[in-house]
Amino acid sequence: MSDKVTVGRLTTSVPGLDILLGGGLSEFSFNLIAGAPGSGKTTLAHQIMFSLASPQRKALFFTVLGEPPLKMLRYQQQYSFYDLDKVGVSVRYVNLGEDLRSGNFAGVLERIMREVEAFSPSLVFVDSFRSVVQTAKDGNEGVADLQHFIQELGTRMTSWEATTFLIGEYMHAEAEANPIMTVADGLLYLSQHQEQNSVLRKIRIVKMRGQEHLSGSHIFRITDDGLRIYPRVLPLITEEYPDTGIDKHPVRISTGTPQLDELLNGGLPRGHALLVVGPTGAGKTILGTGFLAEGVKQGEKGVAVFFEKTTSRLRNSVLSELVSSGNVFIVGSRLLDLTVEELIDDLIDVVRRTGAKRVLIDSLSEFGLYLAPEFRSDIRSAVFRVLDTLAKLGVSVVVTIGLEDRFTDLRFSQADISFLTDAIVAMRYVETEGRLVKLLSVVKVRGSAHSRELREYEITDRGIEIGPRPVEFEGLLSGRPSMRKPTR
Repeated sequence: MSDKVTVGRLTTSVPGLDILLGGGLSEFSFNLIAGAPGSGKTTLAHQIMFSLASPQRKALFFTVLGEPPLKMLRYQQQYSFYDLDKVGVSVRYVNLGEDLRSGNFAGVLERIMREVEAFSPSLVFVDSFRSVVQTAKDGNEGVADLQHFIQELGTRMTSWEATTFLIGEYMHAEAEANPIMTVADGLLYLSQHQEQNSVLRKIRIVKMRGQEHLSGSHIFRITDDGLRIYPRVLPLITEEYPDTGIDKHPVRISTGTPQLDELLNGGLPRGHALLVVGPTGAGKTILGTGFLAEGVKQGEKGVAVFFEKTTSRLRNSVLSELVSSGNVFIVGSRLLDLTVEELIDDLIDVVRRTGAKRVLIDSLSEFGLYLAPEFRSDIRSAVFRVLDTLAKLGVSVVVTIGLEDRFTDLRFSQADISFLTDAIVAMRYVETEGRLVKLLSVVKVRGSAHSRELREYEITDRGIEIGPRPVEFEGLLSGRPSMRKPTR
């Protein structure tokens, strides 16, 4: 025989989980959902169950809990995935507490099989299986009997063509050493990690027999809708970027500041990421807002990503009008343990949902403050993943970053972020002849010619206004500049 057996896949509909599993759970598989107390095991099991359960695919949930089953159900009903109409019809709960207290594995197994025969489920859950393991340690039957019990349960569930889930409170090393692992086809391990004042929940697919799955730990959060997982997926280097015409004859788009378009040799090439760097008060946000406003004039929707700037602080501004009109959408976070995966997920969702063509990220300086501690050590990688995702979505981006004004340093970013962007505009201060002068210059535009002139600019009610002619300074690099008259 040369025909291969095809294993069916069950789509869990848990956001992000099917990506980790390589497409879904193997049908008729025997799985363990393990983790420390409070990590979200029971919630994940219920979310999977209510997603899959139907009159044609019934689910049987055995409770072996230290708390009353009614208490567990009271809290599970608070999630949006809980469908009370399915209970009793497609979902049935059975309490094995009394059977377990007898300490007889054979009796527990027979009770399970009687319920299975009566209800004919396609999905079987046992929560918490740790209680069964504890019985083996404290009761009359030993670990060998427990292993036989697990193997027998797995065999019978497979013969009944049921996909089975055992939920248990295990530490990672303990779960791997448990006899269940010799039978389990899949192991999903949930954990909580604390660093400083931040706590991140993570999920890891330790084992998934017969199918490729994503390794490593992946962030998830528990919301009113249940678990939401953020897979750590790096950009595919073989994936082609949208055709924006950048390589040969770039299509130029206006930044909203005509004089800056002139310095950029006709505007920003579509699909480019422009880094606007400068000290506080230099006008970075104003320039970025003009970029979004110009897009709206051209019929392009935009997205503004903010961290410190709340909606109330944007009141009565040009940006607030753009947001109120439904042409610009805000992506923000008040979380002090933000992860890159969450930001990328939000950006992908809003860009695809709105068809936005322009994105403003203001600013990367604040972005680093909001990241969870484990991501702050490699902010360059975080920024790369965000910008690469936006490039694949085919949008044009303006990114701002605040730096201390040290004219002689000629620095343009922190952590070498400037190397990740396609273009750089530097905004600076110079104190000369008793006044503070604002200067702007284009540092680079990848794959395109651009002006190298140094221009004076002002912030007015109309936005950024750049002078028509270049300015020169004497002793600029010495830190004692003296402004000359504009060249003719």
